[in-house]
Amino acid sequence: MTGGISPRLLLRLVETRLDEPDLSPAAIAVAAGISVRHLHRLFAAMGLRFADHVRACRLERCRAALGDPVQGARSVTDIAFSWGFNDAAHFSRCFRAAYGTSPRAWRASRVAGGALAA
Repeated sequence: MTGGISPRLLLRLVETRLDEPDLSPAAIAVAAGISVRHLHRLFAAMGLRFADHVRACRLERCRAALGDPVQGARSVTDIAFSWGFNDAAHFSRCFRAAYGTSPRAWRASRVAGGALAA
């Protein structure tokens, strides 16, 4: 364990707060009892950048929610906002960059493939 928190616990701490739109390195550093500089060093040692990791985790949570039949009535924007995105257009661009399709098209493909069918 380095700096009072293991990398695994640091990642877990971040993942428990993904729904916070203003999640920042400073907020996580305070919660972990480390400096922001040390937080960035820990992420770098794992081959990650804080913002990239947060975005990737949020996108994955959104992708899972969009494919969840229980959440079929929720709008794409509502799902994005519930996982910490605060701009629908930005979310859509990030989703397309990560998964090669728009959130709506991905959801529609899940419906067509039977993932959201009753």
